[in-house]
Amino acid sequence: MKYRTLGRTGLQISEIGMGCEGFLEKPQAEVEALVNRLEEAGATGLDLYAPNPQFRSGLGEALRGRREKFCLQGHLCAVWHDGQYKRTRQMDEVRRGFDDLLTRLGTDRLEIGMIHYVDSPEDWETVSQGPVLDYARQLKRDGVIGAVGLSSHNPQVARAAVESGAVDVLMFSINPCYDLLPATENVEELWNEKNYEKPLVNLHPERAALYEACQRLGVGITVMKAFGGGDLLSAQLSLAGRALTPWQCLHYALTRPAVACVMSGARNLRELDESLAYETASEAQRDYAEAFAALPKISWEGHCMYCGHCAPCPQAIDVATVLKFYSLARAQGAVPETVREHYAALKAHAADCVACGACEKRCPFHVPVIAQLQEAAAVFGR
Repeated sequence: MKYRTLGRTGLQISEIGMGCEGFLEKPQAEVEALVNRLEEAGATGLDLYAPNPQFRSGLGEALRGRREKFCLQGHLCAVWHDGQYKRTRQMDEVRRGFDDLLTRLGTDRLEIGMIHYVDSPEDWETVSQGPVLDYARQLKRDGVIGAVGLSSHNPQVARAAVESGAVDVLMFSINPCYDLLPATENVEELWNEKNYEKPLVNLHPERAALYEACQRLGVGITVMKAFGGGDLLSAQLSLAGRALTPWQCLHYALTRPAVACVMSGARNLRELDESLAYETASEAQRDYAEAFAALPKISWEGHCMYCGHCAPCPQAIDVATVLKFYSLARAQGAVPETVREHYAALKAHAADCVACGACEKRCPFHVPVIAQLQEAAAVFGR
């Protein structure tokens, strides 16, 4: 298992983690088996949004004696009310719900306290200007959580939260279909087939700006819905018009700026093993470039996907990384200090390009690599 640093938190987290769906309404033996498999694989990331008492207690029992081997991302504002899930901003409910989570998990601390499901600007204002964010900050000061997080499906709201400096971690829905759509307050629009009837072209600027802001400001991203609820893995249901593999979806998410961990929506051991096998899959098995280039409903024409097909460069330029840094700088209209330092540390730079064109011949998305390297050289001065 590979581990990544979760932004400015400094936390080390496995790049493949697990969401809580697989634990819901399962007998305890299956919950234990899932946790055993995660431990064996060295997968540390666990997202715990569901407030179901049976789930929380069962997972707490399974974690007994090995709690410290996992990086727990628990959600504030997700509570159990009248036998069902409820999102709340009422502080008495928020506090009781979070206390219940800690008690049932058998721990006094979580690595990440995630403010749950903020998709509208009005809700972000309620959270950020009211007691919810104050409560999260107090939990961090008291050492009850190590980092303040926020989960969202709306890139506009998520970017506002990131740029406010209030959150250390963002949980966001990332996959090659959702990434082409504009911001929306209605999460169901992300899987509304009508939004995919006309061909969609390239990463939406709002989403690009969000990822670049996270990278620039050190806000680590944990990913949800990498498989689109499983739809992207089905030829019949895929919004892209063609089935993708779990490894292609995982690799896409893990190559986005600032992403540290994908919380796989595995619902059983077989699905969990499929995700964990990403770690031993070959580059060819992970590769999404040719599959994406052939999708009938989606086009990434001219947009660098950081897929690495341009390599090797005869001048030893890491083209994909150079273009990623260039995108970060271009989005800001300036070169952030951290981007400048990381760019300077590269063994070869954009100015070393001799315009041989080998990279452009290999690119499945027909990116004008030479022109973009020339622009990068002008921006970075080398």
